[in-house]
Amino acid sequence: MQQQNLQYRPLWLAIGWLLVAYVWYVCLIPNPPQIDIGISFFDKIIHFTSYAAMMGWFMQLYPALRTRLLYAAGFIAMGISIEFLQGLGVSRMFEVADMLANGLGVVTMLLFVNTGFGSLLLKAEQKISNTNP
Repeated sequence: MQQQNLQYRPLWLAIGWLLVAYVWYVCLIPNPPQIDIGISFFDKIIHFTSYAAMMGWFMQLYPALRTRLLYAAGFIAMGISIEFLQGLGVSRMFEVADMLANGLGVVTMLLFVNTGFGSLLLKAEQKISNTNP
């Protein structure tokens, strides 16, 4: 697959790594923000979407399949590691279901790479370029 020329690639990389850092932070602080909207297993939806977002973000920056698979393995390992670290604390719990939701988010984005999700940043840059005089 051809490397995409993203004009704002350093910015996109910085945002991506801030997203990863935020997930680590929120998952390891003793008292994370609680969102209760009355939906069963809503926390699993948050796990799924967080890992799908990270994977989807970096897929756009690294179009080579091998690199994407390395990121996928890294994000899956990250989700497993965080769960084990949470299990060591007193205020957080180790949950296999969280690991599964994280991994499912990563794999889902790998499957959706050839849809519009795979080029959102490129489309955003094109839109930005078309609006600048």
